[in-house]
This record gives sequence, C-alpha cells and structure tokens, in this order.
Amino acid sequence: MSESVGHSATPHLPPTSALLEFANHQWRVRRPKPFVLVIEGEVGQETAAPSDYLHDKLLLPEWREAFYQLVDATGLVVCLNSHTQHPTYRDVRGRSSKGRLSQGEYYHHDGCTGPVKPRFVEIRCPIQPQTRGVATAVAPHRDVVKAMVQVLPAELVATSALATQDMHPEALDQMDAAALDHLQGLITRTVRKKLNAEGARSYFRQVDAAANAYFEPWALGESRFIANANSGVTMQHRRAYQAPHTGGVANGHLVKRWTNEELLLPGQVVDQALIAALCSEEGDETEGVEGCYLGAH
Repeated sequence: MSESVGHSATPHLPPTSALLEFANHQWRVRRPKPFVLVIEGEVGQETAAPSDYLHDKLLLPEWREAFYQLVDATGLVVCLNSHTQHPTYRDVRGRSSKGRLSQGEYYHHDGCTGPVKPRFVEIRCPIQPQTRGVATAVAPHRDVVKAMVQVLPAELVATSALATQDMHPEALDQMDAAALDHLQGLITRTVRKKLNAEGARSYFRQVDAAANAYFEPWALGESRFIANANSGVTMQHRRAYQAPHTGGVANGHLVKRWTNEELLLPGQVVDQALIAALCSEEGDETEGVEGCYLGAH
C-alpha cells in the first residue's frame, strides 16, 4: 500500500507497514507505535551505502515545510541509515553520574522555561566507531504525566507538595498543556527530593512502560525528529538508562539541533538570542539551582 504526502496539505500517515510517497521519491516506512513513523530508507536503495538523504531529499527547501508537518502530525519521525556531516549539529550537553540524575533523565520539552519553544528537536546518533547504549525514551506529553501519576509511590502522593493536587484520571484528561506542565514539575521535584538516584531511575523506567514510550536502541546514522511545541502532537523525551547506571561504560555520542529554527531557508537569519536562551537550559544543574526540567514550568 502506498500513501502520498502533499506539498502543502496535511500529511496522510501510512498504516503499520507501507510505502510513503514523499518529495518525489518512495520511502519504506513502518509504524511501531501510533505516534511513531520510522523511515527505513528510499525504495530501491536498500543495499546502497548510507547517504545524506535528509538534506538531499527530505529537507530540501521545497519539501521542508511538508516534512515538518509530517512531524507535527505524527509526534516522532525516525530516519534510519542516513549519513551526514551537516555543520548545524552540535553535541548533546549534560552528563549523568552514578550519584544523581542529569536534567536530561527527566521527561521534558526543549525550551521549557522560555516564552518560545522549538517546534521540534532533532536528536541524531552519528555514524561512529562506538555504538550508543543509552536509550532515549519518547512519549506523548499527556501520556507521560498520566504515567507519572499512575506509578507514583503512595508515600510520595501523600507529600505536602502533591496531597492537594487533583490527580484523578478525569482531571488529567481535562488539563491543558500548562496545567500538565505544572503538575509534572511538582511530581519531578518530589521524586528528585524523596528518592535516591537509582530509585528515581527505577521510577522513570516504570513511567516509560506505563506511557508506552518509544525507546528502541539507537542505530548508527539515525535521526529522531521529536515534536516539541507545535500544532499537532506534543511529545516529551528523556535519556533513559534501562539498567542500573554504574558508569565507566563506553558509549556513542549524540548530536542535536532545533531544525526548524536552525536549518534556514535562503535569506533567513538565525535568532541567536533564542538559540542562546535555549542552549542555556541544557547544561548540568548549578549547585542549589533547579534547572528547567525541575522548575514549576
């Protein structure tokens, strides 16, 4: 079965396994979850060496907005087996320790404290000698907050910060994005304060499962476009250790960019103040100061 995506129309998403007609090419795709579209590569190029089909085809100026709409409508679009050295990518910042969680281990939107958030974030595992052993969990925002409530230990529900919050399923269904963010911030701070590092990691592994998160292992040459603040499905993501974090394990690195804001059309100029503000959120916490993923949102 084949589906087409119009140049300016809302994309029609393919079924579980199909061919996708896009940018005058056919792509082999699959849908492992309702909010995930995996582009495995161009039909007929399955045995070819990895190429930069992201920039040479999918993200060409004439197709770029249509591809962005595909991300908006889906939630998470995964592009496998692509090779690129485009200069807009930068290393993912922040590192985890055995003793405490990094900010990136909590579910978050990029740019969560600023008035303007990136439309989506592209996280990429470059082709490199070392594979990536740490997962990146991705799930819809409301599903994440519902899961955080569902698996929250009773002793944490009873804390002063949460005891007065209405966390019944019906109330969660009625919350807008701002209310979900506020409740999520309260829960995240409570988990951080009341549980030790491995206890918090164990809690978020339960959240991953309850939210039906996508956390497939990273493949070399894989890009993940995660809807972040958009007109369609809003997602959250986190660095997800699926086993106790003991440190000292070699691990491939990731790079990222805010593609909508940083990969610009001819004549457009990067808003350096916006980029600087967004990047300022990504470092490790300053001692005594709670970072954006832990704040009240």
